Amino acid sequence: MAPGGGSCKEVMESRVTFSDYDMATSSADLRGSPLRKTATALSGNLGSTSMNDVHELLECPICVNLMYPPIYQCPNGHTVCSTCKTRVHNCCPTCRNELGNIRCLALEKVAESLELPCSYQILGCHDIFPYYSKLKHEKNCRYRPYSCPYAGAECSVTGDIPFLAMHLKNDHKVDMHDGCTFNHRYVKSNPHEVENATWMLTVFNCFGRQFCLHFEAFHIGMAPVYMAFLRFMGDEDEARQFSYSLEVGGSGRKFMWQGVPRSIRDSHRKVRDSQDGLIIQRNLALYFSGGDRQELKLKVAGRIWKEQ
Repeated sequence: MAPGGGSCKEVMESRVTFSDYDMATSSADLRGSPLRKTATALSGNLGSTSMNDVHELLECPICVNLMYPPIYQCPNGHTVCSTCKTRVHNCCPTCRNELGNIRCLALEKVAESLELPCSYQILGCHDIFPYYSKLKHEKNCRYRPYSCPYAGAECSVTGDIPFLAMHLKNDHKVDMHDGCTFNHRYVKSNPHEVENATWMLTVFNCFGRQFCLHFEAFHIGMAPVYMAFLRFMGDEDEARQFSYSLEVGGSGRKFMWQGVPRSIRDSHRKVRDSQDGLIIQRNLALYFSGGDRQELKLKVAGRIWKEQ
């Protein structure tokens, strides 16, 4: 048994199968230990150590993400990130010794001295960041991939705007239209069946950019409502360059809304729940529909323009 730690053999056999991580179990020596590699780098050869080697040194052997403090090590120097330490039930995935709460301060110190490119460099971000600032930057990097704006399902697809536009057309069968004005008619035979689901998403190509028009039925408190709003396929600073208007009406009445499209960086639900769009109560929508008010026939007209 290694000093300061106990064997995890029973836990390993009953709770963790490390073959899932595709790792070879090594003997309890330091020859393959990240701690030994760190010590070698710190002895004066860090400048000659390739960035790839250092990057590999800071990768968690389980999730292969870059490790951030606290970085834990077993008595033999094998490291693991704090998240995976819990996942493996405090047992080293390499030598099966107990991890305990030993911090790998040497590796944390190496990380402090590094400056790394943004992970989205291939997408256009050429900035360099200190190791511990890199993660914070990447959460808000303007070059990070966008999430699919389709709201009818939990779609996990991400990508740049041209890719997502094709994805919406080919995979979600979304209607694509050219032009900056539109006139849509939404029809539902039984409008009393209001569900928290998007009824329609339409994409408009306007000013060389893409805009998503959402129309949805849901409840605000106990009141059934319909809502239409526009999202811009790009970042918020670009979205502010545009404005849009929506109009519904019937029986000699009109109801209008004017606003700024929201970026698809904001989720569909976030925009909807903020009520940042044209909201019309069901009774008024049925009034605009005319007839016996038993069928929704709501016409929504709109326009997109660019602010000077």
